[in-house]
Amino acid sequence: MKKQAFHLEHMIEASRRPATVLAIASGKGGVGKTNIAANLGICLAASGKRVVLLDADISLANLDVILDVNSTYNISHLLNGQKSIEEIIHVGPKGLEILCGASGIEDLAELGEFQRRRLIDELSSLQDQRDVIIVDSAAGISKTVVSFCLAADHALVVTTPEATAITDAYAMIKVLSGNGFAGRISLLVNMAESAATGRKIYQQIADVAKRFLNAQVDCAGVILWDDRLRRAVRLRKPVVLAYPNSRAASSIVALAAKLSQGMAVRADNESFFRKVVDWFF
Repeated sequence: MKKQAFHLEHMIEASRRPATVLAIASGKGGVGKTNIAANLGICLAASGKRVVLLDADISLANLDVILDVNSTYNISHLLNGQKSIEEIIHVGPKGLEILCGASGIEDLAELGEFQRRRLIDELSSLQDQRDVIIVDSAAGISKTVVSFCLAADHALVVTTPEATAITDAYAMIKVLSGNGFAGRISLLVNMAESAATGRKIYQQIADVAKRFLNAQVDCAGVILWDDRLRRAVRLRKPVVLAYPNSRAASSIVALAAKLSQGMAVRADNESFFRKVVDWFF
């Protein structure tokens, strides 16, 4: 009987898919990317998924501010060998697991071999034990940002109706396409005055990407302008918790539901964090 149980456990372990990795990016800062990452993570965690939210802007972290997290330990304690990955995880709302960055530490390019190896080895273990990993990348198209996106299963590019944000979102899509990104690219229009306005912006970007890059860009949805989102930020509370009946919260819940339906790992099945190293170094 024990032998059968042993084999059953191993069959379950072997059949378990690694976590889907969703990288949230934007060519331009100030489009609400981190807010979306935090609220989306809470929605997915509330649905019963084991979700890790990683602040990948390790040199200028701000995810802890959005979620009002006062975590004793962060990525820096992992890098210097003081703590393991499980010891620096902070459990937030609805069971969302948060890995806080540490403002002021080096960029990935400046990390030593020991630090890089430790970071990748520790983070790789998470992918086999969770359902979803959300990577809140830094703004822009730096090599660090691009490496995280290229290694992910799904890149969610965030824009707003501003002309500069639209231009920079397209630039991000162009970089991913030009580097042969094998995952899925979706576009989310944030702070739109209406659903029609948001869909029009999506269509414009998707059409240009298809015509000039031969890239497929899916529509993740539209998040409507809502002053209660700003109020939630001032309260340092996610809008889906502070104002669950708001337009912004409803839009984010719809986004979470849509992303959940299409979540799947890439065919190569290689560790996300090891792919980061391959792309970056």
